[in-house]
Amino acid sequence: MNTLDQKLFIILELQVKVSNIDLSEMDTVILAGGLGTRLRRVVSDRPKVMAEINGKPFLCYLLDQLAEENIERVIISTGYMAGKIEEAVGFSYKGMKVDYSEEETPLGTGGSLKLAGQIVNTKHCLVMNGDSYTEFDLDSLLIKHQKRNTSVTIIVKVVDNTSCYGTIQMDEKNRITDFTEKGNTSGKGIINTGVYLMKTSVLYAIPEKINYSLENDFFPRMVGNGIYGYETKGKFIDIGTPASYLSANEFFKKLNVSFDCR
Repeated sequence: MNTLDQKLFIILELQVKVSNIDLSEMDTVILAGGLGTRLRRVVSDRPKVMAEINGKPFLCYLLDQLAEENIERVIISTGYMAGKIEEAVGFSYKGMKVDYSEEETPLGTGGSLKLAGQIVNTKHCLVMNGDSYTEFDLDSLLIKHQKRNTSVTIIVKVVDNTSCYGTIQMDEKNRITDFTEKGNTSGKGIINTGVYLMKTSVLYAIPEKINYSLENDFFPRMVGNGIYGYETKGKFIDIGTPASYLSANEFFKKLNVSFDCR
């Protein structure tokens, strides 16, 4: 057993069953530090989370979604062009307190979450990729996560074409049994939407100050150690490519999302 696996084993052994989770007691981390290289051809002057859709930054759609759920504190994990995000959003948004965790060098989704975890003050945290939007029922997610005493719950979705995504396999109890990396599958399947509910204590098992992926490094190590999927029937979009970004205007019009930024 290597050092990382030993840490994970100790964490899972020491965890005790938790009481009811309250939204006011759960910080949310938005991972917004990516370079956005695939999107650079159409969005070159700002971080991809600040790419405008129907006249407002994509990040605002995520913040609006959280505000509607009465989330009280958001931590935005930044990196590339971090100043543009902080300048646009500030330190409060529709009643939510906004803090920042800035990486000095690219750390990947896992490394940036590890860094942001240093200022997470709650036993559980909601984590969202900054380049995708997912409709889901947060109350139902919390109930399922708590009932199973789960370490990590990943919101998943069935799509008709998985070729642009990594895929997930689950058993009849929704325990995740395997991950397949992006580009190795096609046709109908289950994908990771980039929204996670976690026990904050599991972040201890992520190594510090290195480029580390949640999707490719950390989550596969969690198989068999309390990692579950929660399927949403809601709409989903990832704006990480020029084609998907250009379709986002119509996506949000169909959702009838009309919140004002700030």
